[in-house]
Amino acid sequence: MKKFRFLEWKVYKDAKNLFARLLTIVKRLPKEYRFELGSQIIRSGLSVVLNIAEGSGKNSDKELNRYFDISLGSLHEVLACIDVLKDNKLITEKEFNDIFTLVNEISNQLGGFKKVVKL
Repeated sequence: MKKFRFLEWKVYKDAKNLFARLLTIVKRLPKEYRFELGSQIIRSGLSVVLNIAEGSGKNSDKELNRYFDISLGSLHEVLACIDVLKDNKLITEKEFNDIFTLVNEISNQLGGFKKVVKL
């Protein structure tokens, strides 16, 4: 197995792109939302990135799949947070749609990985 193979994966690069976009959104949030909601968005977005990386270092497909499942769960959490921001007019419909598109793409990539490394 190649060491640090995740650095070459498109899904990892896309997850980092998502995280960068989330940071930009959180920085713009009113101060009263930054600590709790902003922190949750950052943690769930970073979880996507970190679980892809951590899973890539595991020795079995079963373990790798488990980390991809965690990343998928965190993606759902990111989308729920962004949906709440949209509903409360803290981001635009376009920003929501852009994040949704990226979340969907990452989800599809993780699902594709999971099919390749079936248990």
